[in-house]
Amino acid sequence: MTQPRKGQAPEKVDQTEFHLRFMRSFADPAFNQAQDALAQIAQIAWENYTASRKAPFTEKAGPAYADPDYDLSSEWREASERLKKADAWQKNPLSPSRVLLICGAARNDGSCPGEMSKTFRMMQMARSVLEEARMEVDILDLSLLTSDYGRQIHPCKGCASTAMPLCHWPCSCYPNHGLNQVNDWMADIYEKWTAAHAVIILTPVYWYQTPSVLKLMIDRLVCADGGNPDPTSTSGKNAEKAKTLELADWPYPKHLAGRAYGLVVHGDVAGIEGVRRSLSDWLDWMGLIAAGQKAKLDRFIGYYESYAESHEVLDRDQAMQDEVRNVARAVAESVAQLRRGQLSQPDAALASPRPK
Repeated sequence: MTQPRKGQAPEKVDQTEFHLRFMRSFADPAFNQAQDALAQIAQIAWENYTASRKAPFTEKAGPAYADPDYDLSSEWREASERLKKADAWQKNPLSPSRVLLICGAARNDGSCPGEMSKTFRMMQMARSVLEEARMEVDILDLSLLTSDYGRQIHPCKGCASTAMPLCHWPCSCYPNHGLNQVNDWMADIYEKWTAAHAVIILTPVYWYQTPSVLKLMIDRLVCADGGNPDPTSTSGKNAEKAKTLELADWPYPKHLAGRAYGLVVHGDVAGIEGVRRSLSDWLDWMGLIAAGQKAKLDRFIGYYESYAESHEVLDRDQAMQDEVRNVARAVAESVAQLRRGQLSQPDAALASPRPK
């Protein structure tokens, strides 16, 4: 049995430090009238923190799980049931074709930048093409993380690197009520991916990389590639049980494989090809299917020109606009072929000797 290595995590903070951190959320003088109530709530939060009260809502897992008597998080079970329904809907040959459009920019006109992103505009171009093709379009605008109250994607904790079965599908790391790690958006995002027949990611390049809002989602989708759909099999987050389960020949299920994808990556100076390749490699690894060469686009908008006029540059760049529409057209055709069983996947029946 491979033993988990210990010694990195610090001790819990003391009550004084906890109180300081807790009250920073209420520093606005408007909260002064509620100081007594806040002190009472702070005490309850402290008790929940010291008790590591992660999942206060639980129920017995029942016969569908490896350990029927395990106290399973009700919030996780609800998310899991939604994914099962979405997956059944997606696989139903009578369901309408659905494409998920993801805006990976952090900028919108409801936050500090004061202006919409060019990525959002290109997403609307793709949307029009897909709707003309009579496809359902689902929108995921990740810029809401910067402008929506309380909306968060918490960071991945890297459970898969301890053992893949410790990484649950969907993620069970959040919510963690004792640590105030709540309002996690990923349960809804998992459902959107699961229900889609294809995904188009549109993103700018920030400092040679994807924007942080997009990378947060990417990291949290690790559970879709090899994740464990039964948290009772590892008694929640029991690292020893997870290691034993992985070493007993874990199958690394690919929960999103078989969907088509397209990409639109844009920038102004550098980095577009690297970001496009890394996104393609990631999606290929998960078992998604590229909708052709024209569905993987990287372009500069206003190369070395001013930021201030970048929207005007996009207005003039009709070729770029048409290329974005071609990404959507290629994805629409791929979805149609995929659902007719005509999309060629020459390696689909091959078993991988390295199923990680």
